[in-house]
Amino acid sequence: MLVVAAALFDGAGRVLLHQRPHDKHHGGLWEFPGGKVEENESPEAALARELAEELGISVDSRAFAPACFTTGPLPRGGDGALVILLYTCTQWRGEPRALEGEAVAWLDLTSCAGMDLAPLDQLLLADLSGRAGR
Repeated sequence: MLVVAAALFDGAGRVLLHQRPHDKHHGGLWEFPGGKVEENESPEAALARELAEELGISVDSRAFAPACFTTGPLPRGGDGALVILLYTCTQWRGEPRALEGEAVAWLDLTSCAGMDLAPLDQLLLADLSGRAGR
């Protein structure tokens, strides 16, 4: 299963985290916003669609820069693997708000580590933080 996510950075260098709906897998945990890539959809187009659905923002798919990826087991023990592609983005239209989740928060990368992150988002954050420190 291919999933895309965005590390949205504001002008102060903070990144947006999105709290998962309580009734979903990993409910209440924090994550980078995004979602599943649908059939015949590019990862960037899927991410633009997901950010519009989840946060109410509009992003040109050319504004995404590949950052890192991680893999893990499918939710609820399904067969196969989950692959998450993380992109960074600094340009969008609209004010991000939690349309499908519980909340959003703007944090510096160091503060993100103190949040209750979904397991694969912990790995993405570590990779993203390592790249930022270079």
